[in-house]
Amino acid sequence: MVATLRVVLDQVVAPVDAVLAEASVELARALVATAPSGCEVAGLVPSVPKGSASDAVAAAVSGIASVHALPLARRELAGAWQLGVAPGAGGGMIHAPSLFAPLVKHDRVHDMDQTVVTVWDLRAWEASDELSRGAVAWQRGMLRRAVKHADAVVVPTHAMAERLGEVARLGDRLRVIAGASPAGFAVPTDEIGRRRELGLPEGYILLSGGAAPSDGLSAGFAAVAAARLDLPVVVLDAPEGEEPAIVELASAAGIPQRLVHVRGALSAGDRGAAFGAAVAFVAPSTRAAWPWRVADALTLGVPVVAADSPVHREVVWDGGLVVDAAGLGDALRSVLASAESVEKQSVLAADRGRAFSWAGAAERVWALHADL
Repeated sequence: MVATLRVVLDQVVAPVDAVLAEASVELARALVATAPSGCEVAGLVPSVPKGSASDAVAAAVSGIASVHALPLARRELAGAWQLGVAPGAGGGMIHAPSLFAPLVKHDRVHDMDQTVVTVWDLRAWEASDELSRGAVAWQRGMLRRAVKHADAVVVPTHAMAERLGEVARLGDRLRVIAGASPAGFAVPTDEIGRRRELGLPEGYILLSGGAAPSDGLSAGFAAVAAARLDLPVVVLDAPEGEEPAIVELASAAGIPQRLVHVRGALSAGDRGAAFGAAVAFVAPSTRAAWPWRVADALTLGVPVVAADSPVHREVVWDGGLVVDAAGLGDALRSVLASAESVEKQSVLAADRGRAFSWAGAAERVWALHADL
């Protein structure tokens, strides 16, 4: 008898979040690669108006056993699942890389049905004014459904588990499984050409985020200005349309506009190229969320200077400098004070980066479902 783990892959066929789409694909690939004997991975997806959902998933996740397309498109399915209606979802083992899942009453003991969801970011609870009312209502509503019906809720850090435990009564159903950079993530051999196409300079300080206060770019720019290094600054993952606001934040901190380069979400290859010319990565956000770009920096051995927070203390650990927001500028200046300092921090970052991988995450997901 084959045990099938059905992974919700809505972001593969109807992506609305580039980071989550990448994470979903990487986790699914790793689950296929690490599947125990007698186990297989299948996809659970919303319907798509054009093309084949099965073909899209099969192209993204080689080796997936099957794909089950539900009768509703993503938007309608999100509404139905929020109301507790799960048309055509069926039972079995279901793992969702987000809160997007059929969280309904089921029998784990007799039917061996189980549903596990994932929470990567607590913005809907910590900075709800930065999201639309609809987005906040959906996330909070789905967490309430998870409290009632999820067999486990995965978060990427112990710090987030503690914080989420204050928001929802999940008890011992909270499990910690970290995220990671894409498998094989590296600076590509054509990095110079990629940066040229992206319009990026050489040798800059790298940040990530948007103009929302909880992303912390104001503090990050203030740190760069305080370090007085006169280096270009590159910001990745800027939400579309926020580029002018981000440049204004930099100007307000005293960084000339000519030194600021803002880019949106990049492919893994382009992102690797962007990190390849970075002299340091500054992580100023203190929100309870998995720090995707910190993980990227650690993986590639880019020196990390991060604002003190429970998440950064746990993720960065001894792989970079974690300091209070007021000390970010001094810390950045100390890292870049000499070639020896840069080399030391690069080695520490790379050593810490080896702690995170999708293969390791997938093995823990399989173990979690086996425990359930």
